[in-house]
Amino acid sequence: QVELVESGGGSVQDGGSLRLSCVASGYIFSTKYLAWFRQVPGKEREGVASIGHYDNTFYEDSAKGRFTISRDYAKKILYLQMNSLKPEGSGVYYCAFEGGPDGGTWFAGRRFAYWGLGTQVTVSS
Repeated sequence: QVELVESGGGSVQDGGSLRLSCVASGYIFSTKYLAWFRQVPGKEREGVASIGHYDNTFYEDSAKGRFTISRDYAKKILYLQMNSLKPEGSGVYYCAFEGGPDGGTWFAGRRFAYWGLGTQVTVSS
């Protein structure tokens, strides 16, 4: 069983920064991918960034150059450093682990179906 718990969300001004954390527990395969997703009301969850076991990363276009995804293997923590935040970056951010029950969401060629409960990020102009 995989459990993911996010933290670090909050309210910031346009151009501000936040660092999200996700603590993973349970049987975590170090060879699997982890990712961050964002969801706003009325829209589907969309991928923001992912990281593989070689620390290879992938970012959706609006995150490139501003966000950095990283992972601490020993502590089983996933991070998302978000700089130069914009109002359109507001939403609930979810930590995700590759695999899981049927269904899920595809991002960067990987299927994610293990989810945390999310942490709210609000960027005001």
